[in-house]
Amino acid sequence: MEQERSRVIQEFVPGKQVTLAHVIANPDEMLYTKLGIKEAGAIGILTLTPTETAIIAADIATKAASVELGFLDRFTGSLIVVGDVSAVEMAVEAVNTVLSQKLRFTPALVTKS
Repeated sequence: MEQERSRVIQEFVPGKQVTLAHVIANPDEMLYTKLGIKEAGAIGILTLTPTETAIIAADIATKAASVELGFLDRFTGSLIVVGDVSAVEMAVEAVNTVLSQKLRFTPALVTKS
């Protein structure tokens, strides 16, 4: 008997939005290792559409607060920033605000764990 295999298809919907804005205040050490980034306090995670917006978001984040780029991928729209908790929160909020107000993006609710 053959098993059915499921397929996952990633599809982008045209639009301008911050799809995820999350701050991990106190990440486990293992998370840094798995992500391949150096330990630097809190982690801010953003996903954006269109995907090239990650470049703009990185510029906004690093100018808004004392954070470092942990990861940037213009092909998936992923951005990770690292730094102390307040700086990461400020950077994530700034990205959400600037993209929303200046470029008319739909913002995401900033969440924290």
